[in-house]
Amino acid sequence: MSTFLFDEIIFGPVNSRRLGVSLGINLLPTDSKFCNFNCIYCECGWTPGRGQMKSDFHSTEVVINKLEEFLKNYLANGKNIDTITFAGNGEPTLHPQFEEVIDETIRLRNTYYPKAKISVLSNATMLHSEKVVNALKKIDNRILKLDAGLNETALLMNQPLGKYSIDKIIEQFKKFNGDFIVQTMFLKGESNGQKIDNTSPNEIEVYLDLISKIRPQKVMIYTIARDTPAEQLEKIPLETLNQIADKIKTLNITVEVSG
Repeated sequence: MSTFLFDEIIFGPVNSRRLGVSLGINLLPTDSKFCNFNCIYCECGWTPGRGQMKSDFHSTEVVINKLEEFLKNYLANGKNIDTITFAGNGEPTLHPQFEEVIDETIRLRNTYYPKAKISVLSNATMLHSEKVVNALKKIDNRILKLDAGLNETALLMNQPLGKYSIDKIIEQFKKFNGDFIVQTMFLKGESNGQKIDNTSPNEIEVYLDLISKIRPQKVMIYTIARDTPAEQLEKIPLETLNQIADKIKTLNITVEVSG
C-alpha cells in the first residue's frame, strides 16, 4: 500500500477528524521516518533500522521561525486555526529540544491565535524524561497512545524498537493525574503471519480495566483511515467502535469515536 512522509516542517492546516482545523508541526526529518515504534498501521510507513534512521532534527530556531511566518501570514488572511498539533514523521518527543520548542510554540500561539489549542500526539514512551513530562504539562492536549490492554498485542501492533511494558506506561500516565487523552487504534488482521484483533472480548475486558485505573479525561478511539505498511489489516466497523465506546462510557469517561 501507499504510505507517505510529511515533507515540510509546518504542514496543513488539515480538517482533523479529532482536532478540527489543525496545523501540523513535524520536528523530525522530512525525508525519513524517525520513531522508536514501527506500528503496522502507520501512515508514514515502516520505521528504518536503527543504523538507517536520520537524526538531523530541525533546530528550535528553524521550527519557530517557520511557525511564526506561517501564523503571521495565515492570520493576515483572516483564517482560523483550532489546534497546533505536533505529529509528523514519527515520535515528536524524541526531539532533543522538545521542551524548548513547546515553550516557543506557546509564546507564538498566545501572540497570534490565543484561542487555539496546542496538542501533541505521542506514543508515551518518553514519559520517563522529566523534561518531556514538564513540556507536556504545559500544553492543552496530551494525546497518548495505548493501543491494547495486553502487552503481547501492543508488541504486535506497535513493534517497539526498545523495551516496552504496558505496566510501565500505565505508571507513567499517573504523572498527569488524569489530565490527558488516551488514543487507541482498533484493527484486526494479520502481520508477519500472526493474527491480530484488539477488539476481541478478552482484549476489550483488559483494556477497559486499564482505562478504569488511569481514568483519562477522554478516550479517542479510531480505526484505519489511510493506507498501512502491513497490507492484511482490516478497518473496524463503526458499529463495533460505538459498542466499545459505550463500554468506556459506563466508566464515566468521555469518548470520541472516529470511524
